[in-house]
Amino acid sequence: MIRLLAGLVPAVGAPVAGMKLLRPRAVQLLAVVAALDAALALAVAFGTPAGSVVRVVDGFFVVDATSRLFLLVVNFVFLGVAAYVWTRVRDTPELQERIERLVTFSLGFIAAANLAILSNHLVAMWVLVELTTLAAVPLVQHRGTAARLRASWKYFLFSSVGLALTLLGFACLARGMEASGAREATFFLDGLAEAARQPTDVWRRLGLVLVLLGLGTKLGLAPMYVWLPDTYQQSPPAVTVLLAAVQFNVALVAVFRVVQIYHRTDQDVISAELVTLGLATMAVSAFGIIATRNYIRLIALASLNHGGVIAIGLGIGGVAAYGVVLYAVSNAFIKAILFLTAGKIEAHYRTEDVREVSGLLKDMPYSGLFFMVGTFALLGFPPFGSFLGELIVMSGLIGRGYYGVFAAFCTILTATFIATGRSVFPMIWGEPRKRVDWASQPLATILPKLVFLACLLAMGLYLPAPVNALFRQVAAGLGAQ
Repeated sequence: MIRLLAGLVPAVGAPVAGMKLLRPRAVQLLAVVAALDAALALAVAFGTPAGSVVRVVDGFFVVDATSRLFLLVVNFVFLGVAAYVWTRVRDTPELQERIERLVTFSLGFIAAANLAILSNHLVAMWVLVELTTLAAVPLVQHRGTAARLRASWKYFLFSSVGLALTLLGFACLARGMEASGAREATFFLDGLAEAARQPTDVWRRLGLVLVLLGLGTKLGLAPMYVWLPDTYQQSPPAVTVLLAAVQFNVALVAVFRVVQIYHRTDQDVISAELVTLGLATMAVSAFGIIATRNYIRLIALASLNHGGVIAIGLGIGGVAAYGVVLYAVSNAFIKAILFLTAGKIEAHYRTEDVREVSGLLKDMPYSGLFFMVGTFALLGFPPFGSFLGELIVMSGLIGRGYYGVFAAFCTILTATFIATGRSVFPMIWGEPRKRVDWASQPLATILPKLVFLACLLAMGLYLPAPVNALFRQVAAGLGAQ
């Protein structure tokens, strides 16, 4: 039962936060629940025997390498979000207004996210992912402007389309199971794995295409990416991190489950779709980064690039699988660092225009340092985990003979690097436009980002043996050789 507490604790905390008696303490409740969830995730990740698969609640939930790793990642990110909200509300009292609403929906969001990661039933996982969407819509609108309202509805519209595509894909998969002679269609992961051993047919292939396209909506893969830049830009920073580093990885777990089940029998379909979508997404990201002069939107567009790299790595499989896992986890921490820091910068300068921000390292030393290091990790500089993950994916492209894709991959990455550096580096190293007195920041403000940074460095330099074993177990499920 302890394995489900990561989902149940915030589910209980969500309605409690809205109680009239506890509303003044809602932010403290968020921090306590986030800390407890992170501790539970740590216990599940490393308190479970390596390589074991534990099913609970009549098999509806599973604790395996994939769920253990991503439960740990999303809950540590959520703890960083809770710390950010706590310090922002403490330092800016006017943000206290309606904060219990943000806390309630945030706890509901993480409860659904945790249960989705633990789900052993593909349809149940899909439902839980959509529950995170329903919780996220009012979060995007928090203290809303007209722009936030439009962004939230765009997010909801594209999520609904992705929902419909995934549902249609499930129907096709069920039809394929019936056509193969199965007694009944099942969406338990082990049942799907058993059905996948049967000869493939057009229904299963069509179902896979639709499911991956529908789930790809949450990852911001082309052509269903339009919602992402606007939503990430307009949302409050804490909410952007929930979408970019939590919901993204929950949806990625669902894609991992599909790939784990079908990569042995339908890798050609998976490869063709994911490599195509990934390359198109990277191209869209590069053009967007070249055109934008908004640093928050730039980070959002870079998130598209990350999604494209992950899709390509999953598509080629083999040795690239370990790189995908490494890159995906690094990506979560990079986005948490950058979006939370960007929120601090925007609150200080009251602008999102890169041309109006200069000399961050002198003007805002802590934020400038995190923004600089986060940008280096974003661009795949060594010694961060993103560099190693990207390098392994590129090696996989060469090893599998994807020479044309490799050339396009490198070209797009180069254009992205140049365009990002042109916008961001003057922000960091330029001469400050105005001098201000910078008050010292308490440890609670910077500690979560320091932990994320330490994780990025560890993934690039040296992973402790138990963590590395967990990464390799996840990669093995994706077909790593």
